[in-house]
Amino acid sequence: MGILKHVHYVYVFFAIVFLYDGFERIDNSEPHPWLSFAISVVALFMFFFRRKFSKKFADRYNSGNPKL
Repeated sequence: MGILKHVHYVYVFFAIVFLYDGFERIDNSEPHPWLSFAISVVALFMFFFRRKFSKKFADRYNSGNPKL
């Protein structure tokens, strides 16, 4: 269970990668750079979403009610 606490940081990594890809596509005049930006925004949303729910479940478990 220890590694699952840090899995949501993978979404930040993917957001950074797709931001870089989007800017590279703009510099090279390649088509559809906005798709990379959209994927980056979704990855950031997933980071905050997963972090919120992992904290919520951890707080529920630590409060003595481990029923998920």
